[in-house]
Amino acid sequence: MESFGTKLARLRRERGMTQDALAQQLGVSRQSVSKWESNAAYPETDKLICLSDLFGVSLDEFLRDDARNASPGRFSGRGLDLHSFHYEYKSKAHLGSLPLVHINLGLGAYCAKGVVAIGNVAIGLFGVGLLSVGVIGFGLLSFALAAFGTFAVGLFAAGAIAIGLLAAGAIAVGLVSFGAIGIGCFASGAFAIGQYVAIGDYARAAVAVGKTTATGGVCFDWNAIPAEIARAIDALDVPAFFRPAAALFRAIAGA
Repeated sequence: MESFGTKLARLRRERGMTQDALAQQLGVSRQSVSKWESNAAYPETDKLICLSDLFGVSLDEFLRDDARNASPGRFSGRGLDLHSFHYEYKSKAHLGSLPLVHINLGLGAYCAKGVVAIGNVAIGLFGVGLLSVGVIGFGLLSFALAAFGTFAVGLFAAGAIAIGLLAAGAIAVGLVSFGAIGIGCFASGAFAIGQYVAIGDYARAAVAVGKTTATGGVCFDWNAIPAEIARAIDALDVPAFFRPAAALFRAIAGA
């Protein structure tokens, strides 16, 4: 009995088609066709229907032998092999050269590129993946204007380790940082180190407000009078670009 991949390769060759030609007709990559024919991956339902129409073979004929031989590691009804799982979807609608939605998931370095991209590696305006790059990114590693992840780098970053203009995380590094460990020009956290203002249990900065320890140019304990903290922050020689951050920390100090 023929497997799905063997049957597909035979039907393609009988019609004198190359893998590239078949891939172009289906709107997929040649690598996808190669994986189908080697039984390393299986096409989506809409691609199965296209193949059925193209080769004049019913879906039942296409899949019957493969379903009978399905191993316990597969969902036989869909022909999905968990040991070599790969799923890819591209929307027909595009924005410029990018599909509106591209999903590319599997056990490998599969990359998704789209306005909305979901994949092991995701590149798009909105990306979700182990590695995400875009305007808004969610991932184990995330690099975006607004980045969320275990390790996040962006204009705004939130994660276990966050680096950004505004950073929030267990370890946060940025112009303005909030975290268990906060490091930046303006920092808040259990352990806060700032160039200008630091607020935390341990604080070190030009203006330091500490619960247990405060070190720096001007130091206050946790119960200091807010107006005094405000005057100390206002007296700092802060560049104009940093003044909103100074105002934010003035508010945090209750001043």
